[in-house]
Amino acid sequence: MATKKRIWGWMIFDLAQQPYATLGLTFIFGPYFAAVATARFAREGMGPAEADAAAQSLWGMGQTLAGLFIAFTAPVLGALADASGRRMPWIAAFSVITVACAAGLWVLTPDGSMLIPALVLFFAGFVAAESATNVNNALLPSLATGPTIGRISGSGAALGYWGGVASLILMLLFLAENDAGVTLLGTPPVFGLDAEAREGTRAVGPVIALWYAVFIIPFFAWVRDAGPVARTRVTARNVAARLWETLRDVARRPSLAAFLGASMLYRDALAAVYAFGGLYATLVLDWSVIQIGVFGIIGAISAAILTFAGGLADARLGPKPVIRAAIWILIAVSVLVVSMTRDSLFGLALPPGSRLPDILFYVCGALIGGAGGALYSASRSLMVRHADPARATEAFGLFALSGRATAFLAPMAITFATWMSGSVRAGLLPVIALFALGLFLLGWVNKNGDRAA
Repeated sequence: MATKKRIWGWMIFDLAQQPYATLGLTFIFGPYFAAVATARFAREGMGPAEADAAAQSLWGMGQTLAGLFIAFTAPVLGALADASGRRMPWIAAFSVITVACAAGLWVLTPDGSMLIPALVLFFAGFVAAESATNVNNALLPSLATGPTIGRISGSGAALGYWGGVASLILMLLFLAENDAGVTLLGTPPVFGLDAEAREGTRAVGPVIALWYAVFIIPFFAWVRDAGPVARTRVTARNVAARLWETLRDVARRPSLAAFLGASMLYRDALAAVYAFGGLYATLVLDWSVIQIGVFGIIGAISAAILTFAGGLADARLGPKPVIRAAIWILIAVSVLVVSMTRDSLFGLALPPGSRLPDILFYVCGALIGGAGGALYSASRSLMVRHADPARATEAFGLFALSGRATAFLAPMAITFATWMSGSVRAGLLPVIALFALGLFLLGWVNKNGDRAA
């Protein structure tokens, strides 16, 4: 059993890296990027609907390429880390890249002149953050055994979401400005930042970088590699052999194969919901950055509470029932979101100026945050039940592959559906199908994995 300090250090990693997703991918930078891209495309002669669709497609392309890179490098990274017997140096290297790329997001000015460089920086940092997370997940089997794993996984994820809540509140209160140039407090951005140049919102990158750099310190102070690991000479041939052996092993384990297939689909769908949720609110409901930020706070608080509750349920019932319940919630929410516009709900016209779409979208944010957090935590826990602790990084490399091998699929399908239909709403329909297919494949997964319960 690991020491309490080591367990806390491992959980604090989630606290450090969460703002990259909360502030960057979903609630601040993503919507700001969409607004800047839409304005630039409109200046280039596109109509409003065409500019909206082009902005969503560009963001989707960035996510697609990043997902493909993660998918094909994660298993190799896992084999390298396990062969070397050390995981912490890998996490340190990826952390440096994450911080540097996040800090560089400041360059995205409202004129859109740095649109593509900002897109490249964001997703390069995203790849590094995800890679560090994959290696960190491989330390989970060394922290505890049995049901305790689920509680630790849920508590770590919940702590991460509280970090997302705190960082988002700070951004909204003091930095992110609306169209009137003021923050949620009704005051200009702090430190004399120029609201007209959107410097308050652009500060999201440096804030993410500073947050990560500060909160990763306890992780490196308290966490060490998990005891002696049998090392293999790190050569391309040996790494390839280990990777091939691991892939062949999957083919002989039907429960693991089904789980990786299911998670490949439902995690891809969940990532798309996170990545496109803020854009959807911007392009369909006409929300400001402040409104999206409040939406994010509601979702993050819900995620922190329900993810912790999901960890307790995991410890009591096992991870599989938690995963099933979360997917059903996400399917229901996705159907509601796709059926909603500024003026209608399920095709029925709403009174002019109705606030019902706003209220329902806030509710959706709470459900997405809670169900998504529980889904991630329980999936991580179920992977532990299928993993050999001696080769955990390879196992979690496959877990990352399963979450990213089709990471291009949801963004590509959204991009294609948006382009074909010319509708942002119709573009999100493929997400529902991915959730449903993942739920179907989950039926072949042993709730106890490949090892004794």
